[in-house]
Amino acid sequence: MGISLSKGQRVSLDKISPGLEAVLVGLGWDVKKTDTGSDFDIDVSVFMLGQNDKLLSDNHFVFYNNLKSPDPDHCVEHMGDNLTGAGEGDDEVILVNLTKIPGDIQKLVFVVTIHQADKRGQNFGQVENAFVRLVDVKTKQEVLRYDLTEDYSIETAIIVAEIYKKDGQWRMSAIGSGYQGGLQAILNRYQN
Repeated sequence: MGISLSKGQRVSLDKISPGLEAVLVGLGWDVKKTDTGSDFDIDVSVFMLGQNDKLLSDNHFVFYNNLKSPDPDHCVEHMGDNLTGAGEGDDEVILVNLTKIPGDIQKLVFVVTIHQADKRGQNFGQVENAFVRLVDVKTKQEVLRYDLTEDYSIETAIIVAEIYKKDGQWRMSAIGSGYQGGLQAILNRYQN
C-alpha cells in the first residue's frame, strides 16, 4: 500500500517512487443512500495547464467528450465515463505518462463534478468514501492515495488533486477544494 495524503499535503513522486513513468489515476466514490430521483453521474476531468495556470487550448481539457490529450503521444487519456459510480474500486480512471508530458505543460488538475447537479438537486454532500489514488502502471502497485473526508454539502465541483512540475520533478498535491457552480466554475478559472 502506498502513502496516504491529507488535504494540502504535497509529495515528490520521484522520492516516493523513483523511476515512476506512467500512472493510473483512479477516482472512486459511493453515493449515500439518499433518493434524489435520478442516478448520480460524477465525472472526472483533467485540466492541462501551462506556466500561467491556464489551459493551453480547449483540447487540453480532457474529459468524457475529449478522451485524449492533443499531444502526439496522448500523455493523458481518460478511460471512459461511468454513469452511475456502481461497484467497488475506481469508478473513473485517467492514464498519465509522466515521461511524455510536453514541456509547455506545468500542471495537471484533476476535477470531479456532478453532471446536471442543479437540475437533479444533487451535491457532494450526498457522496461518501471519495478518493483519488495513483497506481504505477508498470508494477500495478498503489503509490499514493488521498481520501476526501470533508463534508462538501453545497459543492457540485471539487478540485481533487494536482500533479505539477517543480525543480524538474513531478509532484502531487492533495487539494480537496470544493466549488459551487459545477464544471463551469472550474472552466472559468482555467480558461484564457
